[in-house]
Amino acid sequence: MIFSSYIFVLAFLPVAVLGYWLIHRWRGLESAMVWLTLCSLFYYGWWNPVYLLLIGSLMLVNYGVGLMIYQRRFAPKLLMIGGVTFNLVVLGYFKYMDFFIESTNDIAGTDFNLMHIVLPLGISFFTFQKIAFLVDSYHRKIEHYSFLHYCLFVTFFPQLIAGPIVHYRELMPEFLRIRQNGLTARHLAIGLSIFAIGLFKKAVIADNVSAPVGPVFNAVAQGVQISFFEAWGGLLAYTAQLYFDFSGYSDMAIGLGRMFGFNFKENFNLPYSTTSVRDFWQRWHISLSSWFKDYLYIPLGGNRKGNVRTAFNLILVFVLCGFWHGASFTFLIWGLFHGTFLVIERIFNPTFFDKIPKIIKHLYLWLVIMIGWVFFRSNTIE
Repeated sequence: MIFSSYIFVLAFLPVAVLGYWLIHRWRGLESAMVWLTLCSLFYYGWWNPVYLLLIGSLMLVNYGVGLMIYQRRFAPKLLMIGGVTFNLVVLGYFKYMDFFIESTNDIAGTDFNLMHIVLPLGISFFTFQKIAFLVDSYHRKIEHYSFLHYCLFVTFFPQLIAGPIVHYRELMPEFLRIRQNGLTARHLAIGLSIFAIGLFKKAVIADNVSAPVGPVFNAVAQGVQISFFEAWGGLLAYTAQLYFDFSGYSDMAIGLGRMFGFNFKENFNLPYSTTSVRDFWQRWHISLSSWFKDYLYIPLGGNRKGNVRTAFNLILVFVLCGFWHGASFTFLIWGLFHGTFLVIERIFNPTFFDKIPKIIKHLYLWLVIMIGWVFFRSNTIE
């Protein structure tokens, strides 16, 4: 049930919004949140009801561990490490087990059978949310624990499948603001407007500009020789498709959140208009970039331990970012590619890059990003 589908726009969304507003008016915010949580669980179960057991079990475990960490009942640091490890193991099993088996077979010449595990929708996103919740609990960045609020935080359907990555500590002030100020028609008007913009990006621009993408990449995968213009045309189309598809989906999620009274942060800010890879990542999928910065790059030492360690941290973070996007060596190369250019820019900036004309820097950024998208879109290295 994608956001641009008829069943979502014409059936699920009106029922969810109308029920939430009516219950909020007659029974109060907590009852409305129960309704919204049930709607979100229905939305997730629409794909495959079996995986409601997965998201429900993970929700119970992580809330319990997070609460024990915050209350300092038993070795909070050990609990935090154990909880983070548990979430990564679950993600690794569903997303990467077949990749590791296949890689082992290729490298060692073994013949282990693939498990053909079906990847649960949104597991990469809600795993990162749960990890952030545990780490924030350890650092006491969360002041109020409510199981109902946590359930809604985990399952809230606008951000459940493809982000943006929302933090529990960011959502709590939203609950308080709605309780104090209530809901107004302005929430619906702004939310519908943002949702409509995102829907236009996704359904009108992205879905139409993508026409040459599949044929070009599939032809190359089958060994067909394509021309210079076909190659660059397909890549330009994919560059546009990816942005309008993903930013459109994020806009729809932000608009949906606003309809229920929640303010989600902006997730894309004209990333192709920048002049460096560093600036690009401050504008592309901002919630993901911020997560990697706060929960991996800074704990690794960030840029506080010398140039060599900083370069290592940058490359490691982006290799893992690439691997998070998909279980394939092409994603690993994509992450390494971006990490390498970030290191290069750090070495030469500002003494070198600031002297280059802006138009040249724009062309440099587009060339780097587009070449990176080749690895991102291709199914195999070959």
